[in-house]
Amino acid sequence: MTATNTVNAAADDQRVIAAIAEALKNIQFGAVEITLHNGQVVQIERKEKFRFQSPPTRTS
Repeated sequence: MTATNTVNAAADDQRVIAAIAEALKNIQFGAVEITLHNGQVVQIERKEKFRFQSPPTRTS
């Protein structure tokens, strides 16, 4: 690997880390799925769930 390739690989790694951090930011419920091909991240998928609590039932 040449010095240029090493710098590019490091920049790509930082982009991937930043994208994963962004996907995790402010998620309360859900999942972040990272897809790899040949050891390289090719896709990051964020599935977020919104949960609503039902109001408490009143008994008379």
